[in-house]
Amino acid sequence: MHKGFFISLLMFVITVELSVAQNTVVYESGGVMSQEQAAFNVHHYDLDLKVNPADSTVSGAVSVHFKVVHPTNVIELALDPRLTVHSIKRLDGDRDKSLNFTHESGSKKLMVYFPETLQSDTYEAVKISYAGKPRVAVNPPWDGGMVWDRTPSGESWVGVATQANGAWIWWPNKDHPSDKADSTSINLTMPDHLVVASNGRSRGETDHGDGWKTWHWFVSTPINNYNITLNAAPYEIIEDTYTSTAGDEMDIIFWVLPEYREKGEWLFPQFAEQMKFLEEILGPYPFRADKYGVAHAPYLGMEHQTLIAYGANFENDNLFNRNAGFDDLHQHELAHEWWGNMVTAWDWRDFWIHEGIGTYMQPLYAEHLGGKDAYLDMMDFLRSRIVSESEVAPREHMSTLDITGGDRGGDVYYKGAWFMHTLRYYLGDENFFKVLRRFAYPDPELESKTDGSPVRFATTDDLMHLAEEISGLDLEWLFEIYLRQPKLPELRASRVQGIVSLQWIVPEGYSFPMPIEVRIDDELHSLVPENNRVAFEVSDELEVEVDPHNWILKEFVLREE
Repeated sequence: MHKGFFISLLMFVITVELSVAQNTVVYESGGVMSQEQAAFNVHHYDLDLKVNPADSTVSGAVSVHFKVVHPTNVIELALDPRLTVHSIKRLDGDRDKSLNFTHESGSKKLMVYFPETLQSDTYEAVKISYAGKPRVAVNPPWDGGMVWDRTPSGESWVGVATQANGAWIWWPNKDHPSDKADSTSINLTMPDHLVVASNGRSRGETDHGDGWKTWHWFVSTPINNYNITLNAAPYEIIEDTYTSTAGDEMDIIFWVLPEYREKGEWLFPQFAEQMKFLEEILGPYPFRADKYGVAHAPYLGMEHQTLIAYGANFENDNLFNRNAGFDDLHQHELAHEWWGNMVTAWDWRDFWIHEGIGTYMQPLYAEHLGGKDAYLDMMDFLRSRIVSESEVAPREHMSTLDITGGDRGGDVYYKGAWFMHTLRYYLGDENFFKVLRRFAYPDPELESKTDGSPVRFATTDDLMHLAEEISGLDLEWLFEIYLRQPKLPELRASRVQGIVSLQWIVPEGYSFPMPIEVRIDDELHSLVPENNRVAFEVSDELEVEVDPHNWILKEFVLREE
Protein backbone atom coordinates (compact mmCIF):
# COMPACT_ATOMS: atom_id res chain seq x y z
CA MET A 1 0.00 0.00 0.00
CA HIS A 2 1.29 3.44 -0.87
CA LYS A 3 2.43 5.26 2.28
CA GLY A 4 0.55 8.46 1.38
CA PHE A 5 -2.63 6.49 0.72
CA PHE A 6 -2.26 4.66 4.06
CA ILE A 7 -1.86 7.96 5.96
CA SER A 8 -4.85 9.45 4.15
CA LEU A 9 -6.92 6.38 4.93
CA LEU A 10 -5.83 6.46 8.58
CA MET A 11 -6.75 10.14 8.84
CA PHE A 12 -10.12 9.34 7.26
CA VAL A 13 -10.77 6.57 9.82
CA ILE A 14 -9.76 8.80 12.73
CA THR A 15 -11.96 11.61 11.41
CA VAL A 16 -14.92 9.26 11.04
CA GLU A 17 -14.37 7.87 14.54
CA LEU A 18 -14.22 11.37 16.02
CA SER A 19 -17.35 12.33 14.11
CA VAL A 20 -19.18 9.25 15.37
CA ALA A 21 -17.98 9.94 18.90
CA GLN A 22 -19.25 13.52 18.76
CA ASN A 23 -22.57 12.33 17.39
CA THR A 24 -23.03 10.15 20.48
CA VAL A 25 -23.56 13.24 22.65
CA VAL A 26 -27.10 13.20 23.96
CA TYR A 27 -28.45 16.70 24.26
CA GLU A 28 -30.47 16.38 27.43
CA SER A 29 -30.33 17.68 30.98
CA GLY A 30 -30.83 16.19 34.43
CA GLY A 31 -31.66 12.56 35.16
CA VAL A 32 -30.06 10.48 37.87
CA MET A 33 -27.42 12.51 39.70
CA SER A 34 -23.95 11.03 39.94
CA GLN A 35 -21.96 10.91 43.19
CA GLU A 36 -19.58 13.49 41.76
CA GLN A 37 -22.49 15.85 41.10
CA ALA A 38 -24.08 15.26 44.50
CA ALA A 39 -20.78 16.08 46.22
CA PHE A 40 -21.26 19.85 45.89
CA ASN A 41 -23.83 22.64 45.78
CA VAL A 42 -23.26 25.70 43.62
CA HIS A 43 -23.86 29.05 45.29
CA HIS A 44 -22.53 31.40 42.58
CA TYR A 45 -21.65 31.38 38.88
CA ASP A 46 -19.57 34.12 37.27
CA LEU A 47 -19.76 34.13 33.47
CA ASP A 48 -17.20 36.30 31.66
CA LEU A 49 -17.71 35.54 27.99
CA LYS A 50 -17.00 37.02 24.58
CA VAL A 51 -19.77 36.21 22.11
CA ASN A 52 -18.85 36.83 18.49
CA PRO A 53 -21.67 36.77 15.92
CA ALA A 54 -19.15 37.07 13.07
CA ASP A 55 -17.86 33.52 13.54
CA SER A 56 -20.54 32.08 15.89
CA THR A 57 -18.06 31.55 18.72
CA VAL A 58 -18.10 31.85 22.47
CA SER A 59 -14.88 32.22 24.46
CA GLY A 60 -13.87 33.22 27.95
CA ALA A 61 -14.23 31.80 31.43
CA VAL A 62 -16.86 30.67 33.92
CA SER A 63 -16.11 30.55 37.64
CA VAL A 64 -18.07 28.08 39.75
CA HIS A 65 -18.26 28.82 43.49
CA PHE A 66 -19.56 25.91 45.52
CA LYS A 67 -19.95 24.30 48.91
CA VAL A 68 -18.72 20.75 49.46
CA VAL A 69 -21.58 18.49 50.61
CA HIS A 70 -19.66 15.27 51.21
CA PRO A 71 -15.95 14.41 51.02
CA THR A 72 -14.65 14.10 47.48
CA ASN A 73 -11.60 14.79 45.36
CA VAL A 74 -13.52 15.09 42.09
CA ILE A 75 -16.57 17.03 40.94
CA GLU A 76 -18.59 16.61 37.76
CA LEU A 77 -19.48 19.59 35.61
CA ALA A 78 -20.91 19.51 32.09
CA LEU A 79 -19.85 21.14 28.82
CA ASP A 80 -20.45 20.23 25.22
CA PRO A 81 -17.35 18.41 23.88
CA ARG A 82 -17.44 20.53 20.75
CA LEU A 83 -16.14 23.33 23.03
CA THR A 84 -12.48 23.16 24.00
CA VAL A 85 -11.42 23.56 27.63
CA HIS A 86 -8.07 25.34 27.80
CA SER A 87 -7.56 25.23 31.55
CA ILE A 88 -9.26 24.79 34.89
CA LYS A 89 -7.83 26.68 37.83
CA ARG A 90 -8.61 26.50 41.51
CA LEU A 91 -9.29 29.97 42.86
CA ASP A 92 -7.28 30.18 46.06
CA GLY A 93 -6.95 33.75 47.20
CA ASP A 94 -4.42 35.54 45.01
CA ARG A 95 -3.08 32.28 43.61
CA ASP A 96 -4.70 30.37 40.78
CA LYS A 97 -3.64 26.73 40.80
CA SER A 98 -4.13 24.55 37.73
CA LEU A 99 -6.22 21.43 38.20
CA ASN A 100 -6.31 18.22 36.22
CA PHE A 101 -9.48 17.49 34.30
CA THR A 102 -10.95 15.12 31.72
CA HIS A 103 -13.35 16.12 28.97
CA GLU A 104 -13.65 13.26 26.56
CA SER A 105 -15.00 13.50 23.04
CA GLY A 106 -18.56 12.25 22.88
CA SER A 107 -19.38 13.13 26.49
CA LYS A 108 -20.59 16.28 28.19
CA LYS A 109 -18.91 15.20 31.45
CA LEU A 110 -16.21 17.59 32.57
CA MET A 111 -14.48 15.90 35.52
CA VAL A 112 -12.37 18.19 37.72
CA TYR A 113 -9.76 16.56 40.00
CA PHE A 114 -8.39 18.06 43.22
CA PRO A 115 -5.03 17.07 44.72
CA GLU A 116 -6.61 16.32 48.10
CA THR A 117 -9.98 15.30 49.52
CA LEU A 118 -12.32 18.25 49.88
CA GLN A 119 -14.01 18.18 53.27
CA SER A 120 -17.72 18.66 53.94
CA ASP A 121 -18.95 22.18 54.62
CA THR A 122 -15.94 23.82 53.01
CA TYR A 123 -16.08 26.27 50.10
CA GLU A 124 -14.21 26.07 46.83
CA ALA A 125 -14.14 27.81 43.47
CA VAL A 126 -12.85 26.81 40.06
CA LYS A 127 -12.43 28.81 36.86
CA ILE A 128 -12.94 27.08 33.53
CA SER A 129 -11.43 28.78 30.48
CA TYR A 130 -12.77 27.53 27.17
CA ALA A 131 -13.73 28.47 23.62
CA GLY A 132 -15.45 27.15 20.52
CA LYS A 133 -18.55 27.12 18.38
CA PRO A 134 -21.56 26.08 20.48
CA ARG A 135 -24.31 23.94 19.06
CA VAL A 136 -26.72 25.89 16.88
CA ALA A 137 -30.36 25.42 17.88
CA VAL A 138 -32.10 23.02 15.51
CA ASN A 139 -35.64 24.10 16.37
CA PRO A 140 -35.62 26.63 19.20
CA PRO A 141 -36.86 26.61 21.86
CA TRP A 142 -37.71 22.88 21.70
CA ASP A 143 -34.41 21.65 20.26
CA GLY A 144 -32.07 24.29 21.46
CA GLY A 145 -28.68 25.90 21.46
CA MET A 146 -27.35 29.22 20.22
CA VAL A 147 -29.47 31.21 17.79
CA TRP A 148 -27.54 33.33 15.27
CA ASP A 149 -29.91 35.32 13.11
CA ARG A 150 -30.27 38.60 11.24
CA THR A 151 -32.67 41.48 11.77
CA PRO A 152 -34.70 42.77 8.79
CA SER A 153 -31.99 45.39 8.27
CA GLY A 154 -29.25 42.73 8.23
CA GLU A 155 -27.79 43.31 11.69
CA SER A 156 -26.77 40.50 14.06
CA TRP A 157 -29.62 39.12 16.17
CA VAL A 158 -28.45 36.64 18.81
CA GLY A 159 -30.33 34.53 21.34
CA VAL A 160 -30.06 31.28 23.24
CA ALA A 161 -32.57 28.60 24.25
CA THR A 162 -31.42 25.51 26.16
CA GLN A 163 -34.18 24.33 28.50
CA ALA A 164 -34.80 21.04 26.72
CA ASN A 165 -31.11 20.29 26.15
CA GLY A 166 -29.11 21.89 28.94
CA ALA A 167 -27.17 25.11 29.45
CA TRP A 168 -23.95 23.06 29.14
CA ILE A 169 -24.41 23.58 25.39
CA TRP A 170 -22.74 26.97 25.75
CA TRP A 171 -21.26 27.31 29.25
CA PRO A 172 -19.90 24.86 31.87
CA ASN A 173 -22.10 24.17 34.88
CA LYS A 174 -23.51 21.53 37.19
CA ASP A 175 -26.16 19.98 34.99
CA HIS A 176 -29.03 19.16 37.33
CA PRO A 177 -32.28 21.04 38.04
CA SER A 178 -31.98 20.48 41.80
CA ASP A 179 -29.04 22.86 42.13
CA LYS A 180 -29.65 26.54 41.48
CA ALA A 181 -26.93 29.10 42.04
CA ASP A 182 -27.96 31.58 44.73
CA SER A 183 -26.72 34.43 42.54
CA THR A 184 -25.08 34.82 39.14
CA SER A 185 -22.82 37.40 37.50
CA ILE A 186 -23.14 37.62 33.72
CA ASN A 187 -20.55 39.66 31.82
CA LEU A 188 -21.01 39.55 28.05
CA THR A 189 -18.58 41.13 25.60
CA MET A 190 -20.04 41.74 22.14
CA PRO A 191 -19.71 44.20 19.24
CA ASP A 192 -20.38 47.69 20.55
CA HIS A 193 -23.14 48.52 18.03
CA LEU A 194 -25.37 45.88 19.63
CA VAL A 195 -27.49 46.20 22.74
CA VAL A 196 -27.03 43.18 25.02
CA ALA A 197 -29.73 42.17 27.51
CA SER A 198 -29.51 39.42 30.11
CA ASN A 199 -30.99 38.25 33.40
CA GLY A 200 -31.19 40.28 36.58
CA ARG A 201 -30.28 43.94 36.79
CA SER A 202 -27.73 45.96 34.88
CA ARG A 203 -24.42 46.85 36.49
CA GLY A 204 -23.42 49.07 33.60
CA GLU A 205 -21.24 48.72 30.54
CA THR A 206 -17.54 48.84 29.78
CA ASP A 207 -16.58 50.26 26.39
CA HIS A 208 -13.18 48.86 25.40
CA GLY A 209 -12.66 51.38 22.60
CA ASP A 210 -11.84 48.71 20.05
CA GLY A 211 -15.29 47.95 18.72
CA TRP A 212 -16.22 45.75 21.68
CA LYS A 213 -18.26 46.48 24.78
CA THR A 214 -18.91 44.41 27.91
CA TRP A 215 -22.40 44.41 29.39
CA HIS A 216 -22.54 43.57 33.09
CA TRP A 217 -25.60 41.89 34.59
CA PHE A 218 -26.21 40.48 38.05
CA VAL A 219 -28.93 38.05 39.19
CA SER A 220 -29.59 38.54 42.89
CA THR A 221 -31.88 35.52 43.35
CA PRO A 222 -31.57 31.75 42.71
CA ILE A 223 -31.85 30.85 39.04
CA ASN A 224 -32.05 27.69 36.89
CA ASN A 225 -29.07 27.08 34.63
CA TYR A 226 -31.25 26.99 31.52
CA ASN A 227 -32.71 30.39 32.40
CA ILE A 228 -29.36 32.14 32.06
CA THR A 229 -29.54 33.83 28.71
CA LEU A 230 -28.48 36.61 26.40
CA ASN A 231 -30.28 38.58 23.75
CA ALA A 232 -28.35 40.90 21.46
CA ALA A 233 -29.45 43.11 18.57
CA PRO A 234 -29.58 46.84 17.78
CA TYR A 235 -32.53 47.00 20.17
CA GLU A 236 -34.63 49.96 21.09
CA ILE A 237 -36.06 50.06 24.61
CA ILE A 238 -39.62 50.59 25.76
CA GLU A 239 -39.94 50.83 29.52
CA ASP A 240 -42.13 51.92 32.37
CA THR A 241 -42.31 51.67 36.16
CA TYR A 242 -44.74 49.14 37.62
CA THR A 243 -46.01 49.03 41.19
CA SER A 244 -46.41 45.47 42.43
CA THR A 245 -49.33 44.34 44.57
CA ALA A 246 -46.70 44.12 47.34
CA GLY A 247 -46.11 47.87 46.97
CA ASP A 248 -42.65 47.62 45.42
CA GLU A 249 -41.78 49.59 42.31
CA MET A 250 -39.87 47.85 39.55
CA ASP A 251 -38.96 48.36 35.91
CA ILE A 252 -40.76 46.65 33.06
CA ILE A 253 -38.46 46.79 30.04
CA PHE A 254 -39.06 45.64 26.45
CA TRP A 255 -36.03 45.26 24.17
CA VAL A 256 -37.49 45.37 20.64
CA LEU A 257 -36.06 45.58 17.14
CA PRO A 258 -36.36 49.08 15.64
CA GLU A 259 -38.46 47.72 12.78
CA TYR A 260 -41.05 46.50 15.32
CA ARG A 261 -41.09 49.54 17.60
CA GLU A 262 -44.67 50.50 16.77
CA LYS A 263 -45.94 46.96 17.30
CA GLY A 264 -43.95 46.76 20.51
CA GLU A 265 -45.59 49.92 21.83
CA TRP A 266 -49.00 48.42 21.04
CA LEU A 267 -48.19 45.21 22.92
CA PHE A 268 -46.33 46.76 25.87
CA PRO A 269 -49.39 47.70 28.03
CA GLN A 270 -50.40 44.02 28.14
CA PHE A 271 -47.27 43.19 30.13
CA ALA A 272 -48.43 45.18 33.15
CA GLU A 273 -52.06 44.08 32.76
CA GLN A 274 -51.12 40.41 32.70
CA MET A 275 -48.65 40.93 35.55
CA LYS A 276 -51.35 42.46 37.74
CA PHE A 277 -53.74 39.54 37.12
CA LEU A 278 -51.14 36.91 38.00
CA GLU A 279 -50.04 38.85 41.08
CA GLU A 280 -53.63 39.03 42.29
CA ILE A 281 -54.19 35.27 42.13
CA LEU A 282 -50.67 33.95 42.83
CA GLY A 283 -48.95 36.61 44.88
CA PRO A 284 -46.37 39.25 43.92
CA TYR A 285 -44.01 38.89 40.99
CA PRO A 286 -41.08 37.02 42.58
CA PHE A 287 -38.13 38.87 41.03
CA ARG A 288 -39.07 42.51 41.50
CA ALA A 289 -35.68 43.18 43.15
CA ASP A 290 -34.20 42.87 39.65
CA LYS A 291 -36.71 43.68 36.88
CA TYR A 292 -39.26 42.23 34.53
CA GLY A 293 -37.79 42.16 31.06
CA VAL A 294 -38.94 40.97 27.66
CA ALA A 295 -36.51 40.60 24.76
CA HIS A 296 -37.61 40.40 21.14
CA ALA A 297 -36.12 37.06 20.09
CA PRO A 298 -35.53 35.23 16.80
CA TYR A 299 -37.63 32.26 17.95
CA LEU A 300 -41.10 31.78 19.48
CA GLY A 301 -40.43 32.25 23.18
CA MET A 302 -38.84 31.07 26.42
CA GLU A 303 -39.27 31.84 30.13
CA HIS A 304 -35.77 33.06 30.92
CA GLN A 305 -35.97 34.47 34.45
CA THR A 306 -36.47 38.29 34.43
CA LEU A 307 -35.88 38.34 30.66
CA ILE A 308 -38.35 36.21 28.76
CA ALA A 309 -37.77 35.71 25.07
CA TYR A 310 -40.67 36.88 22.89
CA GLY A 311 -40.70 35.97 19.22
CA ALA A 312 -44.41 35.78 18.43
CA ASN A 313 -46.30 38.03 16.04
CA PHE A 314 -47.16 41.01 18.26
CA GLU A 315 -50.75 39.83 18.03
CA ASN A 316 -53.33 38.39 20.38
CA ASP A 317 -54.03 34.64 20.45
CA ASN A 318 -50.62 33.56 19.15
CA LEU A 319 -50.68 30.14 20.86
CA PHE A 320 -54.24 28.87 20.78
CA ASN A 321 -56.06 31.03 18.21
CA ARG A 322 -59.17 31.18 20.41
CA ASN A 323 -60.08 34.87 19.99
CA ALA A 324 -59.53 35.34 23.71
CA GLY A 325 -58.29 38.90 23.26
CA PHE A 326 -54.76 38.74 24.69
CA ASP A 327 -51.24 37.70 23.75
CA ASP A 328 -51.30 34.18 25.17
CA LEU A 329 -47.66 33.50 24.24
CA HIS A 330 -46.48 36.33 26.45
CA GLN A 331 -48.87 35.37 29.24
CA HIS A 332 -47.61 31.79 29.16
CA GLU A 333 -43.97 32.83 29.47
CA LEU A 334 -44.80 35.36 32.18
CA ALA A 335 -46.66 32.65 34.15
CA HIS A 336 -43.39 30.70 34.30
CA GLU A 337 -41.89 33.38 36.54
CA TRP A 338 -44.05 31.74 39.23
CA TRP A 339 -44.34 28.19 37.82
CA GLY A 340 -40.82 27.10 36.93
CA ASN A 341 -38.66 30.01 37.99
CA MET A 342 -39.93 30.55 41.55
CA VAL A 343 -41.54 27.13 42.14
CA THR A 344 -39.20 24.64 40.49
CA ALA A 345 -39.25 20.89 39.98
CA TRP A 346 -36.00 19.50 41.40
CA ASP A 347 -36.34 16.52 39.06
CA TRP A 348 -37.72 16.73 35.53
CA ARG A 349 -40.33 14.09 36.40
CA ASP A 350 -42.40 16.94 37.91
CA PHE A 351 -42.01 19.21 34.87
CA TRP A 352 -45.80 19.41 34.58
CA ILE A 353 -45.70 21.84 37.53
CA HIS A 354 -43.91 24.25 35.20
CA GLU A 355 -45.85 23.59 32.03
CA GLY A 356 -49.23 22.20 33.08
CA ILE A 357 -49.91 24.84 35.73
CA GLY A 358 -48.28 27.48 33.51
CA THR A 359 -50.58 26.54 30.63
CA TYR A 360 -53.62 26.66 32.92
CA MET A 361 -52.93 30.35 33.55
CA GLN A 362 -54.07 31.14 29.99
CA PRO A 363 -57.65 29.83 30.43
CA LEU A 364 -57.80 31.62 33.79
CA TYR A 365 -56.82 34.87 32.13
CA ALA A 366 -59.31 34.25 29.33
CA GLU A 367 -61.97 33.85 32.05
CA HIS A 368 -60.81 37.10 33.67
CA LEU A 369 -61.23 38.99 30.39
CA GLY A 370 -64.14 37.20 28.74
CA GLY A 371 -66.03 35.26 31.39
CA LYS A 372 -66.72 31.57 31.88
CA ASP A 373 -67.57 30.91 28.20
CA ALA A 374 -64.11 32.12 27.13
CA TYR A 375 -62.54 29.92 29.81
CA LEU A 376 -64.46 26.81 28.77
CA ASP A 377 -63.75 27.43 25.10
CA MET A 378 -60.02 27.44 25.74
CA MET A 379 -60.30 24.34 27.93
CA ASP A 380 -62.13 22.56 25.10
CA PHE A 381 -59.24 23.40 22.79
CA LEU A 382 -56.65 22.11 25.28
CA ARG A 383 -58.69 18.91 25.66
CA SER A 384 -58.31 18.21 21.95
CA ARG A 385 -54.52 18.07 22.39
CA ILE A 386 -54.41 15.42 25.12
CA VAL A 387 -53.04 12.05 24.04
CA SER A 388 -52.75 10.34 27.45
CA GLU A 389 -50.49 7.43 26.61
CA SER A 390 -47.91 8.13 29.34
CA GLU A 391 -48.12 9.22 32.94
CA VAL A 392 -47.69 12.96 33.42
CA ALA A 393 -45.75 12.76 36.69
CA PRO A 394 -43.79 9.49 36.81
CA ARG A 395 -42.08 8.54 40.04
CA GLU A 396 -38.72 7.56 38.56
CA HIS A 397 -36.01 10.13 37.85
CA MET A 398 -36.34 11.79 34.46
CA SER A 399 -34.12 13.78 32.15
CA THR A 400 -35.48 16.51 29.89
CA LEU A 401 -35.47 14.03 27.02
CA ASP A 402 -37.40 11.46 29.07
CA ILE A 403 -40.16 13.82 30.17
CA THR A 404 -40.66 15.69 26.89
CA GLY A 405 -40.21 12.79 24.48
CA GLY A 406 -43.10 11.36 22.47
CA ASP A 407 -46.70 11.94 23.51
CA ARG A 408 -45.79 12.61 27.14
CA GLY A 409 -44.40 16.01 26.15
CA GLY A 410 -47.79 17.34 25.08
CA ASP A 411 -49.61 15.78 28.01
CA VAL A 412 -47.24 17.53 30.43
CA TYR A 413 -48.80 20.76 29.12
CA TYR A 414 -52.37 19.94 28.25
CA LYS A 415 -53.28 17.05 30.52
CA GLY A 416 -51.50 18.91 33.30
CA ALA A 417 -53.67 21.97 32.64
CA TRP A 418 -56.81 19.83 32.51
CA PHE A 419 -55.92 18.19 35.79
CA MET A 420 -55.91 21.67 37.34
CA HIS A 421 -59.30 22.31 35.74
CA THR A 422 -60.76 19.13 37.25
CA LEU A 423 -59.06 19.81 40.60
CA ARG A 424 -60.75 23.22 40.63
CA TYR A 425 -64.12 21.54 40.10
CA TYR A 426 -63.55 19.01 42.88
CA LEU A 427 -62.20 21.49 45.44
CA GLY A 428 -64.45 24.43 44.60
CA ASP A 429 -63.16 27.89 43.72
CA GLU A 430 -62.50 29.08 47.27
CA ASN A 431 -60.25 26.16 48.18
CA PHE A 432 -58.71 25.88 44.73
CA PHE A 433 -57.49 29.45 44.51
CA LYS A 434 -56.20 29.28 48.06
CA VAL A 435 -54.22 26.16 47.08
CA LEU A 436 -52.87 27.94 44.01
CA ARG A 437 -51.61 30.91 45.99
CA ARG A 438 -50.17 28.84 48.84
CA PHE A 439 -48.41 26.55 46.38
CA ALA A 440 -46.71 29.65 45.01
CA TYR A 441 -46.10 31.22 48.44
CA PRO A 442 -46.44 28.66 51.28
CA ASP A 443 -46.06 31.38 53.91
CA PRO A 444 -47.88 34.70 53.31
CA GLU A 445 -44.90 36.49 54.87
CA LEU A 446 -42.78 35.38 51.91
CA GLU A 447 -44.89 37.60 49.65
CA SER A 448 -43.06 40.65 51.00
CA LYS A 449 -39.57 39.22 50.45
CA THR A 450 -37.37 40.25 47.54
CA ASP A 451 -34.16 38.51 48.61
CA GLY A 452 -34.82 35.26 46.76
CA SER A 453 -36.16 33.39 49.79
CA PRO A 454 -39.54 32.66 48.09
CA VAL A 455 -37.69 30.61 45.43
CA ARG A 456 -38.08 26.92 46.25
CA PHE A 457 -38.30 23.39 44.92
CA ALA A 458 -41.56 21.43 44.84
CA THR A 459 -43.01 18.09 43.78
CA THR A 460 -46.35 16.67 42.77
CA ASP A 461 -46.78 15.22 46.25
CA ASP A 462 -46.20 18.66 47.76
CA LEU A 463 -49.17 19.97 45.80
CA MET A 464 -51.32 17.01 46.82
CA HIS A 465 -50.58 17.35 50.53
CA LEU A 466 -51.17 21.10 50.43
CA ALA A 467 -54.51 20.65 48.69
CA GLU A 468 -55.50 17.97 51.22
CA GLU A 469 -54.56 20.24 54.11
CA ILE A 470 -56.55 23.19 52.78
CA SER A 471 -59.62 21.23 51.63
CA GLY A 472 -59.72 18.53 54.29
CA LEU A 473 -60.24 15.97 51.52
CA ASP A 474 -58.40 12.78 50.60
CA LEU A 475 -56.92 13.47 47.17
CA GLU A 476 -54.51 10.58 46.63
CA TRP A 477 -56.94 8.80 44.30
CA LEU A 478 -57.32 11.92 42.17
CA PHE A 479 -53.57 12.47 41.75
CA GLU A 480 -52.95 8.76 41.16
CA ILE A 481 -55.51 8.46 38.37
CA TYR A 482 -54.62 11.64 36.50
CA LEU A 483 -50.88 12.03 37.04
CA ARG A 484 -49.35 8.70 38.08
CA GLN A 485 -50.78 6.46 35.34
CA PRO A 486 -51.73 7.16 31.74
CA LYS A 487 -55.33 5.99 31.23
CA LEU A 488 -58.15 8.49 31.54
CA PRO A 489 -61.17 7.48 33.63
CA GLU A 490 -64.04 6.35 31.45
CA LEU A 491 -67.61 7.35 32.26
CA ARG A 492 -70.12 4.88 30.86
CA ALA A 493 -73.70 6.06 30.69
CA SER A 494 -76.92 4.28 29.77
CA ARG A 495 -80.61 5.14 29.90
CA VAL A 496 -82.98 2.20 29.87
CA GLN A 497 -86.66 2.15 30.86
CA GLY A 498 -86.47 5.31 32.93
CA ILE A 499 -83.20 4.41 34.70
CA VAL A 500 -80.04 6.40 34.03
CA SER A 501 -76.89 4.52 35.04
CA LEU A 502 -73.45 6.10 35.31
CA GLN A 503 -70.33 4.06 35.97
CA TRP A 504 -66.68 5.05 36.30
CA ILE A 505 -64.27 2.58 34.68
CA VAL A 506 -60.74 3.03 36.02
CA PRO A 507 -57.67 0.78 36.21
CA GLU A 508 -58.07 -2.19 38.55
CA GLY A 509 -57.58 -1.40 42.18
CA TYR A 510 -58.45 2.29 41.95
CA SER A 511 -61.46 3.98 43.48
CA PHE A 512 -62.82 7.06 41.74
CA PRO A 513 -65.43 8.84 43.89
CA MET A 514 -65.73 11.80 41.52
CA PRO A 515 -69.04 13.66 41.90
CA ILE A 516 -70.92 13.97 38.64
CA GLU A 517 -73.02 16.98 37.75
CA VAL A 518 -76.21 16.00 35.94
CA ARG A 519 -78.64 18.47 34.41
CA ILE A 520 -82.21 17.22 34.34
CA ASP A 521 -84.12 19.73 32.25
CA ASP A 522 -83.05 23.03 33.87
CA GLU A 523 -82.05 21.66 37.26
CA LEU A 524 -78.45 20.83 38.11
CA HIS A 525 -77.75 17.97 40.50
CA SER A 526 -74.46 16.69 41.94
CA LEU A 527 -74.38 12.92 42.33
CA VAL A 528 -71.70 11.09 44.31
CA PRO A 529 -71.05 7.53 43.09
CA GLU A 530 -70.66 4.57 45.42
CA ASN A 531 -68.25 1.88 44.26
CA ASN A 532 -67.73 3.96 41.09
CA ARG A 533 -71.43 3.71 40.16
CA VAL A 534 -74.59 5.82 40.47
CA ALA A 535 -78.10 5.31 39.10
CA PHE A 536 -81.31 7.31 39.25
CA GLU A 537 -84.81 7.22 37.87
CA VAL A 538 -86.05 9.88 35.49
CA SER A 539 -89.07 10.29 33.26
CA ASP A 540 -88.51 9.50 29.60
CA GLU A 541 -89.66 12.94 28.45
CA LEU A 542 -87.02 14.80 30.50
CA GLU A 543 -83.70 15.75 28.96
CA VAL A 544 -80.60 14.53 30.82
CA GLU A 545 -77.09 15.98 30.34
CA VAL A 546 -74.07 14.58 32.16
CA ASP A 547 -71.22 16.92 33.17
CA PRO A 548 -72.81 19.76 31.16
CA HIS A 549 -69.93 22.20 31.77
CA ASN A 550 -67.28 19.60 30.95
CA TRP A 551 -65.36 19.91 34.21
CA ILE A 552 -64.15 16.32 34.50
CA LEU A 553 -61.25 15.01 32.42
CA LYS A 554 -62.60 11.71 31.10
CA GLU A 555 -63.56 9.54 28.19
CA PHE A 556 -67.34 9.44 27.80
CA VAL A 557 -69.13 6.37 26.45
CA LEU A 558 -72.90 6.30 25.90
CA ARG A 559 -74.06 2.71 25.94
CA GLU A 560 -77.11 1.66 23.99
CA GLU A 561 -79.07 -1.06 25.80
